[in-house]
This record gives sequence, C-alpha cells and structure tokens, in this order.
Amino acid sequence: MRKLVAVMILALVMLWAFAPLALAEEAAAPAAASGSKVYYYAFAALGCGLAIGLAALGTGIGQGIGLSKACEGVARNPGVSGKITTTLIIGLAMIESLAIYALVVVLIILFMNPFKL
Repeated sequence: MRKLVAVMILALVMLWAFAPLALAEEAAAPAAASGSKVYYYAFAALGCGLAIGLAALGTGIGQGIGLSKACEGVARNPGVSGKITTTLIIGLAMIESLAIYALVVVLIILFMNPFKL
C-alpha cells in the first residue's frame, strides 16, 4: 500500500512539474504573453483533472455505501424492498448530481479564457 501511495504522489509531482512543457503553445507566439498563458492553461488542466477525479471518487464511495446498505435492508426485510428501492434511486440521483455539478464547474474553468480583452 505504501508503494502505491508513493508512486501516485511521484506521478502527481511529475505531472505538476512537466504539465507546462506538455501544454506549451506554438513558438510563433510572443514570449512575454505566452509564458503566463502556458502556466495558466497547464495549471487549469491539472486542477480540473484533480477536481473531477476527487468528485468521482467521492460520489463513487457514496453510491457504493448507499447501495450496500440498501442491499442489507432488503436482505433483512424483503417486504419493504419497494420503499427501499425508491429511496435508493432518489438518493443515488442526488449523489450523482454532485458529480455533474463538479463537471460543469470544471468545464467552465477549463474553457474560460482570462486573456481575452
């Protein structure tokens, strides 16, 4: 487990270090203006990737816990499976809406152009 965490941290550090180089603009752009743009877009892409990843992780854990508890409830009392299923579907829709909100915010940040005058 420690090796996996260490490899993941090393991968994130390398991604943070080399993202501006990977997202560099054309060489024809002026050097003064392109430097700040490269860093903005690199860090925006990195932040958006991390944000949607954390949102998917959190909603996945929440949905898994909800589904497991619903299965336990139906196994203990099969007579109320209709009510449990209805409540489960509503709860899963609410949890999934959080991931959709995170996706909308990520897309707004990713496609925003702060350098437009």
